[in-house]
Amino acid sequence: MYGAMKVAIGGPLKVAFRPWVEGLENIPAEGAAILASNHLSFSDSFFLPAVLDRKVTFIAKAEYFTTPGVKGRLTAAFFKGVGQLPVDRSGARGAGEAAVRSGIEVLERGELFGIYPEGTRSPDGRLYRGKPGGLARVALATGAPVIPVAMIDTEKIQPPGQVMPKLMRPGIRIGKRLDFSRYQGMEHDRFVLRAVTDEVMYEIMKLSGQEYVDIYATAAKRRIADAAKAAKAAEKAKEAKESDEPGRTDEEPAT
Repeated sequence: MYGAMKVAIGGPLKVAFRPWVEGLENIPAEGAAILASNHLSFSDSFFLPAVLDRKVTFIAKAEYFTTPGVKGRLTAAFFKGVGQLPVDRSGARGAGEAAVRSGIEVLERGELFGIYPEGTRSPDGRLYRGKPGGLARVALATGAPVIPVAMIDTEKIQPPGQVMPKLMRPGIRIGKRLDFSRYQGMEHDRFVLRAVTDEVMYEIMKLSGQEYVDIYATAAKRRIADAAKAAKAAEKAKEAKESDEPGRTDEEPAT
């Protein structure tokens, strides 16, 4: 199914958007490897596999696979076809453990495992702090090399609120493999996990040219949402105050 879906989706994507790629030679022809990428758009999980000869398996939230009805079954078939694995995100720790197990299973089969260390899409195009729970633990548990990847301009293709995608050329830069075998067996040491994750994020930053923000993207999204909510509340308060004020007139009093 993956091959058929790649032809059906990857082919048209490459023809329509003509993504440019640098560093394809850094993808091994065989054997396990982790592709650690920045995350700018929903389309990242489609553009990257489209330009590679090998299958890449990403993880996706379980809701994509469990929605009832015809539409739900079609959605589940689509995500399975493009190499996505369901992960239950009902609990933060449970989601992390499920992602680690899924990644290890993929790599033990000698395949490519794709992961977004930021944990979610960037809210503003900047690069955010990587979460150490998934990427580093999978890398140290399996000994698989980590290949940093930078998606370029994919967020500009279909910004929030835009229905039709913009036909433009996104880019993909693939860096050289990073070997963390010196830390193997230390996947439960939080300082090692942090060091591994930060090294990968630094390489992604160099490839992407993004501004780095040393907070988690989830925290940034909360701040943006809180700021928007506060601004909306302030605007409502201003409108309420103006509506309560007595009417004014520019007419001069009669003499």
